Amino acid sequence: MTLDNTLTQLLGISLPIVQAPMAGGATTPALVAAASNAGALGSLAGSGLSPQTIAERVSSIRALTDRPFAINLFVQPIPSPNPSEVEQAWQRLAPLHEELGITPELPRQWCQPFEEQLETVLELRPAVASFTFGILEPDQIQRLHDAGILVVGNVTHPQEAEAWQALGADAIVAQGAQAGGHRGTFIGRCEDALFDTAELVEACLDVAALPVIAAGGVMDGYGIAALLAIGAQAVQLGTAFLTTTESGICDAWKQALLEASGETQLTRAFSGRYARGLPNRAMRILEKNEASVPAYPIQNALTGALRAAAAQRGDADFLSLWAGKGVARIRPMDAEELIAVLAAELEQASGA
Repeated sequence: MTLDNTLTQLLGISLPIVQAPMAGGATTPALVAAASNAGALGSLAGSGLSPQTIAERVSSIRALTDRPFAINLFVQPIPSPNPSEVEQAWQRLAPLHEELGITPELPRQWCQPFEEQLETVLELRPAVASFTFGILEPDQIQRLHDAGILVVGNVTHPQEAEAWQALGADAIVAQGAQAGGHRGTFIGRCEDALFDTAELVEACLDVAALPVIAAGGVMDGYGIAALLAIGAQAVQLGTAFLTTTESGICDAWKQALLEASGETQLTRAFSGRYARGLPNRAMRILEKNEASVPAYPIQNALTGALRAAAAQRGDADFLSLWAGKGVARIRPMDAEELIAVLAAELEQASGA
């Protein structure tokens, strides 16, 4: 097995490792830069950031590294929800707000404007732009390529891999069911796109000629080696980086991850889109009405005040504790140290 391949050469990285772009504050400039400096591809989660904040974070990253990195965006329109649906969902959250002692106002914004975020990415010209929750228009991918930016699409189903290939993407991330955080499904139902990571990699390779980045459940170099052996050209890890020194998630979330038994659950309760995380009290309360919560990003915005207050109080019972199925094997250390350990394990497993 060779660790140098078409994708690593394309991305300009020395290791077939991608630090996942995890929304929710994890991907600080320090984490992104540390991952890139260590030979992996660092990734900034730009989905929840304003265009100005994206530019500021990228400036900070570039002050810390001259290596390639990625910016990830969620492809989504700004919704216009039914006011009665919003009010009903807001009222369901009232008991949790009361328990935390907060009286928040309804959100003034459901999500960041994708088109403006994309314009900022085009101006910033990172090495890679990756996209989740949807697919680009042909003119958008053409503009990215004209700017010298590689395009990576997130897929959860072989049909989505075909769609990104038809559009002209440079690579895809195959997000297996074991992955923590939000499912990126954009064709069909999430419930029909819960493939095992290895199974999804093989299925994508059967229908598309694009380089595949495998994602989901990988916590060590041995897992990376196994996925490279079946044809993936790189492996993306998210949960493994959540307890690194540079991760920006709150201490309560980090502690919950370190104490986790490994049990995780898919839920729509916090955000309106299926996401995998650690079960907690808020999840159990909110999942009673899970089927009727507003779709992402509306529910996500509605629960924002609850999650922010919980983070401030250090109360993990009211946080969305996103984590993948391998969480019980998480290792707290500096990001560069973690990548060095991953590289050593990968070398041992592959005989490189």
